[in-house]
Amino acid sequence: MSTVAAPKGLEGIVATNSSICWIDGDAGVLSYRGIDIHELAQHSSFEETTYLLWFGRLPNAGELTEFSKKLAEARKLDPKIIDLLRSVPATATPMQVLRTAVSLLSIYDVDEADNSHDANVRKSYRLTSQIAMIVAVFDRIRKGKNIVEADPSLSHAANFLWMLNGEKPSDTATRTFDIALILHADHELNASTFAARVIAATLADIHSAITGAVGALKGPLHGGANEATMRLLYAIDEEGADPAEYVRQMFAEKKKISGFGHRVYHTEDPRATHLRRMSEELSKTAGNMKWFEMSRKIEQFVKEEKKLNANVDFYSASTYTLLGIDIDLFTPIFAVSRVAGWAAHVIEQHDDNRLIRPRAEYVGPAYPSAYTPIGSR
Repeated sequence: MSTVAAPKGLEGIVATNSSICWIDGDAGVLSYRGIDIHELAQHSSFEETTYLLWFGRLPNAGELTEFSKKLAEARKLDPKIIDLLRSVPATATPMQVLRTAVSLLSIYDVDEADNSHDANVRKSYRLTSQIAMIVAVFDRIRKGKNIVEADPSLSHAANFLWMLNGEKPSDTATRTFDIALILHADHELNASTFAARVIAATLADIHSAITGAVGALKGPLHGGANEATMRLLYAIDEEGADPAEYVRQMFAEKKKISGFGHRVYHTEDPRATHLRRMSEELSKTAGNMKWFEMSRKIEQFVKEEKKLNANVDFYSASTYTLLGIDIDLFTPIFAVSRVAGWAAHVIEQHDDNRLIRPRAEYVGPAYPSAYTPIGSR
């Protein structure tokens, strides 16, 4: 037994080798396959970024066209999945439904039992398209609206907004959502991705791994922070309070402010840079600056008082709200994007697999401890 305690939460522990994502927390760098997130957000699309994550390089024009076509062709759900979405209780949350539906998808996937590289890629196309469809279709069903059929002529981002809202999105809304998907597509060994790799390392199938990832994402310390941020903004607005003073009181009461700080970044989260800008641009387009201005005041106050930077969740809250997306869809939409990264990591894990089996630093009673018969206890 060692006298040195293991890092809590595995902080700072390197758990695997990966060529997918690189983060420099001190410099505020996030890159996919070596390409800076700022370049991807400015020039790329979700389809192109997903190709990069899965295949390790940017596609040429023909490859991107073919990749986008395959994603569009995969926009199909077995009728039994639709039946499930219709049959859940009214109290079911979108994340509960998504977790269950992803597990059920495996039963209807022709490649379910095949963990080869090519089969995993084929399943990744389907999962990426189907997860987006499940989120949009379930939201329509629970609101008593007709299901909107997928449009193969639309991009992944535009098709999701089309299926969700039943109207073709504007170019601004499409590009904003597309960038949001790029920014959330991967983030190295975050909790959900690590969960997916641990499951995949047992040689379980990709659906099992991604079901586990969705379960991890459901937790409020991982995927739910932007929901909490928007609920905070609603509470401040309802009371007509000053945002800075409201947060000051929360600090005085030792309450957590979601959307600030990060386990890895010690400077501004590079994803927050783009989401702040997009929130402001959408606000101006909508003629409604309220949520952005409230967010900005909170950000400036927390930065001054606690020296904490906004993370990816803080401005994604107002961005999604300005796109007309309900709060309880924020975390499922995280999965709509992050499935690209989860798939990349499962493919990488299966391509060069070793069972992930760490050890625990034992801190229990000293060994040997004698067994006491029940009559003497």
